[in-house]
Amino acid sequence: MTNERWTTATVYPDMWTDPDHDPREALAKPVGEKETYRNYLKHYRITLEMKCAGLDAEQLARRSVPPSTMSLLGLVRHLAHVEQSWFQRVLQGRAETPKLFGKSDENPDADFDGAVADPAVVEEAWATWRREVTAADRWLAALPEDELGRTVRRGGEELPVRDILVHMVEEYARHVGHADLLRECIDGRVGQ
Repeated sequence: MTNERWTTATVYPDMWTDPDHDPREALAKPVGEKETYRNYLKHYRITLEMKCAGLDAEQLARRSVPPSTMSLLGLVRHLAHVEQSWFQRVLQGRAETPKLFGKSDENPDADFDGAVADPAVVEEAWATWRREVTAADRWLAALPEDELGRTVRRGGEELPVRDILVHMVEEYARHVGHADLLRECIDGRVGQ
């Protein structure tokens, strides 16, 4: 495998693209706590899309190492579920919203288990993820900065909104790290 397959970089051939063309570099300098959370989330969401760019259904569904069911497609589905779970079910108090991809207490890994090499499954996963990201962004944009310390109930505990937002950044950071390794195994593309 050579880097020429995936890189558009001319300055740093081991990167995907030159820093001048990296869409994450264009993010505004955040002002305030809420904008900082929004920028980190946007950065990691863009990175997830970059990690998956140019792959077909089989590559996206390719599992990591047995017995793991982790794949890039599974991560997209999982992160769609995470977006919905935290932003809708918890932060907006819509606990009755059905979980995505058939996830349940009996089937907690449905998002990964159902990540199969089918173009329709890939299309549905991306559409669902984008819908959930858009809804989360809309909610967060409307949230007054002074409500970041407000608490919401999840199960039997009270959680500050800011803690959930930090958790979302953590969730993406962790899974984008997984995506680095998954993508490198597919075609040698390394993290940037």
